[in-house]
Amino acid sequence: MDVVGHLLHGFALALKPEHLLLAFLGTSLGTLVGVLPGIGPALTVTLLLPLTYKFDPNGAFIMFAGIYYGAMYGGSTTSILLNTPGESASVATTIEGFQMAKAGRGGAALTTSAMGSFVGGTISTIAITFVAPFVAKLALLFQPADYFALTVLAFTSVTALVGSSLLKSLISLFFGLFIGLIGIDTLTGQPRLTFGIPQLLDGLDIVVVAVGLFAVGEALYVASKLRYAPEEIIPVKGKIGMTSQEWRRSIVPWLRGTMIGFPLGTLPIGGAEIPTFISYSLERWLSKYKEEFGKGAIEGVAGPEAANNAAFSGVLVPLLTLGIPTSSTAAILLVAFQIYNLQPGPLLFQNSPDLVWTLIASLYIGNVMLLILNLPLIRIWIKILEIPRGLLYAGILVFATLGVYSLANSVIDVLLMYLLGVIGFFMRRYDFPIAPMILGAILVDMMESQLRRALSISRGDVSIFLNRPIALTLLVLALVVLVIPYIPKILAILRGEKAKADRIILSDGNED
Repeated sequence: MDVVGHLLHGFALALKPEHLLLAFLGTSLGTLVGVLPGIGPALTVTLLLPLTYKFDPNGAFIMFAGIYYGAMYGGSTTSILLNTPGESASVATTIEGFQMAKAGRGGAALTTSAMGSFVGGTISTIAITFVAPFVAKLALLFQPADYFALTVLAFTSVTALVGSSLLKSLISLFFGLFIGLIGIDTLTGQPRLTFGIPQLLDGLDIVVVAVGLFAVGEALYVASKLRYAPEEIIPVKGKIGMTSQEWRRSIVPWLRGTMIGFPLGTLPIGGAEIPTFISYSLERWLSKYKEEFGKGAIEGVAGPEAANNAAFSGVLVPLLTLGIPTSSTAAILLVAFQIYNLQPGPLLFQNSPDLVWTLIASLYIGNVMLLILNLPLIRIWIKILEIPRGLLYAGILVFATLGVYSLANSVIDVLLMYLLGVIGFFMRRYDFPIAPMILGAILVDMMESQLRRALSISRGDVSIFLNRPIALTLLVLALVVLVIPYIPKILAILRGEKAKADRIILSDGNED
């Protein structure tokens, strides 16, 4: 069956009433969490993981994808009206969107945001429909050495490109690796890092880790920063819509943002934050209305929002075809796959085609649902911003506690969750990124098993990682990624040395 045939079969499954209901629930919930500052899709999916153990996998992933897509849509609302990004990927939108709202053009900003998300999401979903099967076929060529190199690339990319400090990112990564290694060594049967505690022999449940770090850690951090002064919400004046000139100025940025967001979303660079800022910078550079930037240029909202949603589809490509998450939410989705005893990778398209194609078909459906939900109901979503933050995060803690306890009726799990939540709080407090830690905890098993298989095949010869072209290429890319953050500093030093040399030459010439 060709791609089109698979997709039509996926639509037949996705259009079942129960799946449509879950898609609607996911997109609605995603928009809600996107609107509320500080509650992103990773936290929401994490909270729902314990409640979806008995779900049909198709329905669960339709709902999770709807949450992810919806959060990308909803995050722009607070960016534009409150100057507070609901999602980190909406930071770029804040720059021009809030200025448009202050100038009484909030309706136009919200419209170009919703339409940009729709255009970016739809085009990128078409791209994933045809790109993902091709990548899955290429991934069948991967051997254990290649998979090990791929995990190294994922670790170094997220570590080097996420967060403000490479040292802090590395500390976060190694702590995640430490957590992932707790339990019984599957090869030797020996306990490791359990410190004599019987409850740790099975390792830490990744759901407990995720809920603790994301939900509890975020709730404690927000509670520590709560201010009782009410936040000023810029009212939306007039009708929700754009003028013909604003439509003309938005169309090309939507397309450019999509072309930036999708390919960069497939790379392990932490999600949609980098594509949105690249899109904003490009629009500022190419715009005929440069004087409007910083004062409310509509291109500065249209481009980043299209890049934002396009990046989500890009994130699904390495997740589904290689089993490599490139963002925090993708890492949580990988946990969800593990709950259902599914292993994302090249064989997923062969072993679970119904799941894959139903998920892809649901992206088309969810995109239309979100457009319908966002534009006509925008004033209702704005009202949600009036929910007191204290009540909201207290509810998150209660929900997280009940969810984790329901996994195994274990008080130990709850205590571990709160211990990890405190660690997550201090990581946020001192600016340690969470993404490398959760990625390390999830992928360390794959990294270790593939390393052992590769060395077993080569009889302990480590040159296998250099003799395999794919593995060597991935390891070289990992090294390049580690160097990238230092390139501006190196160039600055070189420029400084050159300037110093020029000054010496000029000085010598004046003396002559």
